[in-house]
Amino acid sequence: MDNELKDILVRGTAWGGKIRVFAARTTRLVEELRQRHGTYPTATAAFGRTLTAGAIMGAMLKGKEKLTIQVKGDGPIGQIVVDANAEGEVRGYVDHPHVHLASNAKGKLDVAGAVGRSGHLHIIKDLGLKEPYRGSVPIISGELGEDFTYYFAVSEQTPSAVGLGVLVDTDNSVLHAGGFIVQLLPGLTDQEISRLEQTIGEMPTVTALLEQGHSPEEILSLIVGENDLQIHDKMELSFKCVCSVERVEKTLISIGEHELKQIIEEDGKAEVVCQFCNEAYTFERPQLELLLAQAKPKPIQ
Repeated sequence: MDNELKDILVRGTAWGGKIRVFAARTTRLVEELRQRHGTYPTATAAFGRTLTAGAIMGAMLKGKEKLTIQVKGDGPIGQIVVDANAEGEVRGYVDHPHVHLASNAKGKLDVAGAVGRSGHLHIIKDLGLKEPYRGSVPIISGELGEDFTYYFAVSEQTPSAVGLGVLVDTDNSVLHAGGFIVQLLPGLTDQEISRLEQTIGEMPTVTALLEQGHSPEEILSLIVGENDLQIHDKMELSFKCVCSVERVEKTLISIGEHELKQIIEEDGKAEVVCQFCNEAYTFERPQLELLLAQAKPKPIQ
């Protein structure tokens, strides 16, 4: 694979450590999930923006920590769910992948129309503690970039600028996808904040920059200036689902003896499809009978 085309995330700091910066190219990730779920263009754009935000927010975690994003708007796409971890592994699904709307007033894919303009954005972080961290904010625009910006400001008290973009080709495939998150740390002057806001406000969209051949690192350089940027590390991003035959077997055993018997008698087989990756697992009668034996209550010794 051409190294330049890999999905990568870079993170670093700028302006003497007063800004934390992240940028990612997620084209292959979004395209793989588009293919797996058969999303239509507007759904692809909404899903892809959320996947990109998830990949970047995953990079803010450490070790075995992971997070789940739930976008629950009142639009036709229903819920968007994305799982990500600190190792650059991402997966997700949308309730209704076959959503495509007329372009919005700016001639762009109408992401807000698909997501809805009211509802909630939920972030659940598994930090290895007894209880997961939960943050929740109302959806304020449905365009998602603004919604994640609002989440960081309100729920994590970290003023941030979030840029997310997905460019869909005429054949519905993903041409470019990516994004950035710039977080303001204590110590910035009002003048510096204004300068940053102006730069971000005037720069081209993420997808326009990716189309021009800019790397995630170069996108960050445009935002903060290349002389002030310190990249701390880069990592590859990839789709990864944790489903497996063993996990599905456990799920079938957990539904109980009565339900399993019913499936065997009525259908003679079972097909379980993973919501996250659309992988189908088929179990024929002999396999189901083995699982049924395991589902039966064990006699008390």
